[in-house]
Amino acid sequence: MERLIEIFKTDTYIFIFNISMFLLLIIMFFYILYLHKNYISFMKKIGNGKNIDEMLKNYLEEIETIKKDNSEIKAYYTKLDYEISSSIQKVGLVRFNAFQNVGSDLSFALALLDRDNNGVVLNGIYGSDSSNIYAKPIKNGNSTYKLSEEEKEAIEIACNEKVLLTKHKENKF
Repeated sequence: MERLIEIFKTDTYIFIFNISMFLLLIIMFFYILYLHKNYISFMKKIGNGKNIDEMLKNYLEEIETIKKDNSEIKAYYTKLDYEISSSIQKVGLVRFNAFQNVGSDLSFALALLDRDNNGVVLNGIYGSDSSNIYAKPIKNGNSTYKLSEEEKEAIEIACNEKVLLTKHKENKF
């Protein structure tokens, strides 16, 4: 063992070892250059002549822009959904004769409701010498005021989301 250590301590072996390490270093250097050249070539071929690194950066920027736009759209949609919920979405109409001496179903009950069945019911009574319209507030499909049968029917039609349905009834009085 000591003899082996003495052999490696000699200048010749140290010189040979250094030369072989230097050659190995040069080989590794050229191999790294070869890999780098192939990498650059590969990156340009993937991107149709464009650098893939630049393409990835552009895609990431586009994704961030899309995320921002998407959050703005969601905020707008939420606001719009809130506003639409209180707009008239359901309509029910019942036409009827209020008096025997007046024909053509000129009297009506009209329910105008939002998504939560809140709104108003209008009752138009047409007579031969006068015409009156009454309005009653509706909350959750009901009113604190006494409702006529035609008004109740118009509200029921609207609550069942049958938009602009008309029903004719016989004279009331």
